[in-house]
Amino acid sequence: MGLLYTKMKIFNYMDKIQSLPETNDLVLPPIHLRIKPTNTCNQKCRYCAYLDKNLQLGNDMNLKDMIPKEKMMEIIDDLDDMSVKAITFSGGGEPLCYPYFKETLMKLSKTNIKFAALTNGSRLKDDLAIIFSKYATWVRVSIDGWDDESYSDYRGVANGSYTKLMSNLNNFSKLDGDCFLSVCIIVDKQNATHLNNLIHQLKDVGVKSIKIAPCIISNKATENNFYHKSIENIVKDQIDKTFEQLASDEFEIFDSYHLQLESFQKHYSWCPYLQILPVIGADCNVYACHDKAYNLDQGLLGSIKKQRFKDMWLSEKSVFFQINPSIHCNHHCVVNAHNHLLFEFLDIDDGHRMFV
Repeated sequence: MGLLYTKMKIFNYMDKIQSLPETNDLVLPPIHLRIKPTNTCNQKCRYCAYLDKNLQLGNDMNLKDMIPKEKMMEIIDDLDDMSVKAITFSGGGEPLCYPYFKETLMKLSKTNIKFAALTNGSRLKDDLAIIFSKYATWVRVSIDGWDDESYSDYRGVANGSYTKLMSNLNNFSKLDGDCFLSVCIIVDKQNATHLNNLIHQLKDVGVKSIKIAPCIISNKATENNFYHKSIENIVKDQIDKTFEQLASDEFEIFDSYHLQLESFQKHYSWCPYLQILPVIGADCNVYACHDKAYNLDQGLLGSIKKQRFKDMWLSEKSVFFQINPSIHCNHHCVVNAHNHLLFEFLDIDDGHRMFV
């Protein structure tokens, strides 16, 4: 198994990288989009970043918003026409709650666009599971609890939901398809000592990759890091122990926990990645990134309520430079390290490129 989590993927698209600076008038399509088809969710995670008033994510989110079926079909036509490479469906809400999801996925399956989903896994069964197994590249299930009681406490769901989720994962792993099954464990003080046990359970039901990520509790790095300070070494010990026991070419454990604790402060004035991986929200607005979704004041790139996505995207390059990360983005950011790598590449002196 090759690398799944790496900042180097963008270097497969050198024309896109060269087009990014404001000095280059060329506007190329994004490589990858997140689409949030609905803000409806069938769980109530107590740490949900979209509902936490201490976080900017979801600041202007309407829980009733949903991309109309006709607009979703139009978006897919545009992305296919623009040769966009990939779509990840995510929340907002739970994407598998979108009432037109089967039609959406079947239409996508007839294009060259790869697709995947971030999901709570509760509806990863029956027809949707079969469609994902056959046509999707990967699916990643978020999890936190390690048994029925803890899972119900985290997510406000009925007792026994954890057992049902594990059954969904096990059944999905046995389907006749190539979709890669992975899990993201959201770590806080309650589950930090249970990671080893949980990862063993997940491997036993057929999960192939585990991403470990921190629960974000504040926009401020100091507050977020103070919260995690007491468990940071515990988490590292759990990851190291589990890696020694289970990691192999067929089973991946990726520590995103410690990387993301360093992803707040920005010292650059424009964001390369918002041209690479933007977000279409359930409100039919286009946002700079996952961490600024449903933030109309500082994250909005444009609206596609009354225009097509391709018309909005290709209309005016200056929209991509209205957000200054050093001012507007001093909160959690999943692409901060990716941006640093791109700036280093773009800043190479032309006269010294060959001295490798």
